[in-house]
Amino acid sequence: MNFHWTFIIDLGIISIALLAGTLIRSKVKFFQNYLIPNSLTAGFILLIFYNWIGPLWGWTTGSLENMVFHFLNISFIAMILRVGKKVESNKKAVFSMATSLVAQYGLQCFVGTILTLIMIHTFLPALFPGFGLFATLGFSLGPGQAFAIGSGWESMGFDGLASVGLTFGALGFLLACFGGIFLINFGLRKKWIYPEQMSGLDKVSVRAGVVRRGEDMPGEEVKNRTSTEAIDPLSFNAAMILGTYLLSYLLLRLLNWLLAYAGPLGAELAVNLWGIMFIFSAIVAMVVKKILVILNMEYIVDDQRLTRVAGFSVDFMVAASVGAISIAVLKDYWLPILIVAGISGLITIITHIWLSSRIFEDHSFYRAILIYGCVTGTLPTGLALLRIIDPEFETPASKDYMYASGMVFLMVIPIIVTANMPAYGALKGSLVQTYIVLGIYAFYVVLCFILYLVLSGKNRFNRPADLWLPQKHLKVK
Repeated sequence: MNFHWTFIIDLGIISIALLAGTLIRSKVKFFQNYLIPNSLTAGFILLIFYNWIGPLWGWTTGSLENMVFHFLNISFIAMILRVGKKVESNKKAVFSMATSLVAQYGLQCFVGTILTLIMIHTFLPALFPGFGLFATLGFSLGPGQAFAIGSGWESMGFDGLASVGLTFGALGFLLACFGGIFLINFGLRKKWIYPEQMSGLDKVSVRAGVVRRGEDMPGEEVKNRTSTEAIDPLSFNAAMILGTYLLSYLLLRLLNWLLAYAGPLGAELAVNLWGIMFIFSAIVAMVVKKILVILNMEYIVDDQRLTRVAGFSVDFMVAASVGAISIAVLKDYWLPILIVAGISGLITIITHIWLSSRIFEDHSFYRAILIYGCVTGTLPTGLALLRIIDPEFETPASKDYMYASGMVFLMVIPIIVTANMPAYGALKGSLVQTYIVLGIYAFYVVLCFILYLVLSGKNRFNRPADLWLPQKHLKVK
């Protein structure tokens, strides 16, 4: 039978790797101690397979790269379609968390670009001038976005950058896991947090990643929004997601058609827009959700199943993104990757912890560790770290983050939209565009510093040599 099996076989290989990663986490103390996500372990298994074993049978990473692209867009749609509960939140805390997030985005962009320009003007003159942006794409935005924009740069003629983006994403996960556990234990020794706040780390289900026989994971009971006789609830929610994805695709096709009338420049821009399709997917999802609210039909949205679909997409995306890394490409970029990732990662840790103890008025370390996981890995990584000291999410940290992330998404769009400017300059042999985006990143840094001065109050310059200011011992309610 002449059926196409490539996608299904690659999906099956990823599935086996995820199962192996789950087994390893449940049995090996090292992976439990550092809360290594199963998807990351699976990714490194796939990395070995697709670089050294798969090619012997003609298997390449092409399908993995397609999965990263599509699962990224699907995860954005699934998360944004959720209606969520209407709950009150501390507006100042939400704005402080948004400021902290944007500060890291801008700082990572700024530091990465400065390091890139230094390397270009010294010992790596041929380095791609937008290389430093991977510090933010791979750390704060995740492997999916890093791959999508890196692929866009590859389509402009800069080879190997998609794999570089995936590498930064993998390094971000490692920094999140090892750095996060180090910060929690360091904070315990320094009394940034207290022993009674560490109950989550002692839970077998948290460390091992699976429950014991007869136990249940805490969580709300899933309530069906459709009759299973008519349509399975998961089918209904998957249909909403995939239908929204189709609308996103049609929107981008329409934009491509319109830009074709703008001549060669418009056609080039149209091609590059596919690299940031996750933005268009998010915008269309917002419109769909707004229409449901206007029609008073938002009750049909099943937030829990949408969250599970988003989680499914992220797990497969992360595994595929690490597995798609080309070792051959890394041989050409290992030095700038080491410099940008190492220095940016160190600055992220120091500045974020220093700012967090001064900008947050309550539950400071909870908020700090959640954001740290998010600006080095992804939201699931940040939540995993938070669960160690807040196993039932009883503090307002996770709730406030959800509000803050919506603000941040809009605030960092200029960073993503201007991502191609250094590439356009490089095609003309100019660094002018790179210095322009450096000015944009500097604006973000200055703006966040001003906001810090306003939000931190009397703590803004209190004991500047101390990495962490003493906090009030607030018990979790």
